[in-house]
Amino acid sequence: MTVPDAALDVTVVLPVYNEAGHLEAEVDRICVTLDASAYRYELLVVDDGSTDGSAELVEGLTGRHPAIRTMRFATNHGSGFVRRHGTLAARGQVVVWTDADMTYPNDRIPELVDALEGCDQVVGARTSEQGTMKPLRVPAKWFIRRLAEFLTETDIPDLNSGFRAFRRDVALQYLHLLPTGFSCVTTITMTFLANGYAVRYVPIEYATRAGSSKFHPWADTRRYLLQVIRMVLSYNPLRVFLPMATALLVIGLLKLGYDVVDKGFRPAANTLLLLFASFQLYVVGLLADLIVRTNRRPDEVEPATW
Repeated sequence: MTVPDAALDVTVVLPVYNEAGHLEAEVDRICVTLDASAYRYELLVVDDGSTDGSAELVEGLTGRHPAIRTMRFATNHGSGFVRRHGTLAARGQVVVWTDADMTYPNDRIPELVDALEGCDQVVGARTSEQGTMKPLRVPAKWFIRRLAEFLTETDIPDLNSGFRAFRRDVALQYLHLLPTGFSCVTTITMTFLANGYAVRYVPIEYATRAGSSKFHPWADTRRYLLQVIRMVLSYNPLRVFLPMATALLVIGLLKLGYDVVDKGFRPAANTLLLLFASFQLYVVGLLADLIVRTNRRPDEVEPATW
């Protein structure tokens, strides 16, 4: 029997791109786990232009698992595109994002949803790094995460985990901000934090990936970094402009003191340039903050309460 849309508790959005070798096992794991839970759910499998028969394989599983619903795109668009449109199409009050590559503990999805009580998003924070190019990847992710923590003024154990559950009504306000690539998970974390929504972290084990990775270390790391800075400029620009302006002001004042002692009260041109640049950054930061505040949505969804 088909469950009415209003009665669905959870939609699991599962992006798929050439995962045929292990897709059936992952779908079985998700459905068996949620069938045993108290949640009414759907598994929305979104095929992103697979060429290995992944879409046909999933459609063949609908007889075994009636909760499966499918979406298909003719060409590959990227993880962010798939997650955005999957969330838009979701019929559950809670949306779960995960992957089909056997890395995330999808048998813990009910636990993730349980942890949403009193908060707006729950992120599965990985306790280990199983990705490729670890000597480069780990320091880069550490630096970007630390930057995000500074800019959002909160601790973030895992900035870009693909395993998370969140309130759909909150996420719908910000889906238009999601980029098409892997940095969509970074964006949804920072968007919730920047707008005052509560994000909780649950430690999870991260397994070795099945199949081949679609992650491009150099290009995707650059996108992660730019997206972090872009998100903060969109919601709290003073966290970017004030430190830079203050640093220039301190350097300019120290240089002015040197000029007063060394040049007989005749400040050099580069000293004046430093002070003027500091003043400009203060003004730009304040203007940017004013624009952000005047453009906040008047109809924002209320954060979760206990």
